[in-house]
Amino acid sequence: MARPFRFGVNLITPESGDAWRAKCRRAEALGYDVLLVPDHLGAPAPFPALVAAAEATERPRVGTFVLNAGFWNPALLAREVATCDRLTGGRLELGLGTGYVRSEHDRAGLPWGSPGERVDHLERTVAELERLLPDPEHVPAPEQRPRPPLLIGGNGDRVLGLAARHADIAAFTGARPAPGEPEGVLQLITPAELEERVASYRRLAAGRREAAELNYLVQQVRVTRDRRAVARELAPYAPDWTEDELLAHPALLTGTVKEIAEQVRAHRDRYGFTYFCVLEPSMEAFGPVIEELRNG
Repeated sequence: MARPFRFGVNLITPESGDAWRAKCRRAEALGYDVLLVPDHLGAPAPFPALVAAAEATERPRVGTFVLNAGFWNPALLAREVATCDRLTGGRLELGLGTGYVRSEHDRAGLPWGSPGERVDHLERTVAELERLLPDPEHVPAPEQRPRPPLLIGGNGDRVLGLAARHADIAAFTGARPAPGEPEGVLQLITPAELEERVASYRRLAAGRREAAELNYLVQQVRVTRDRRAVARELAPYAPDWTEDELLAHPALLTGTVKEIAEQVRAHRDRYGFTYFCVLEPSMEAFGPVIEELRNG
């Protein structure tokens, strides 16, 4: 039996306290299940923003989407996670990834490292959190036991293997660094490549007692009666793709509200995704789709 849908919004814009709380309440009213904050310089600091989001709302969970493991010392991160989980009443979901923007490490005076070294650090971080957070001697202790739900995001084989072993939620980026583009610019992989990545994860996770929830981050939601026009507009971002490939990709949801709801159902059937996140600029547009999926 398929998991029920869950929907998150990644809140990326710093606000005053009143504006932040109002935005979180609006997301709750639109039906979002999880209020998320990324981990980029120039975005809100994740943990205080999540505490404020939880205080302003009643129903949604809150989460990091995703923490850049290279920014964090594992022991200090365990303290942050446990404190945030306590202050939010056990509503925290912890998302972790390797990070992909070297300039942010440079600005922070932190080592960047090779891709393999960044995965090594993510693995050490997960191992330390798995050791520290369930430990009855760890102070502060998280509200949720043995620890808050863990999301691991990425597409590479090693990260997928780590997610298969440890994550309650496996998040797929559907993108890779764009060749010839400035550092930090990502390029979508094709629907077929994404399907292969999900299949690889499933092979690695075949021995799990309980299947993880599968997550996908949608890049754009465009409500329109002319899907082809949107595909033509976005074609320069995927010059080697056909319109059909672009319209079939879960990174882009476009059409009428009913058509977008059907796309979400189709992506669940093809890839197994049941937890969809959108970026803050798409928060309002996706709200009616959530209602359609729940009531239609």
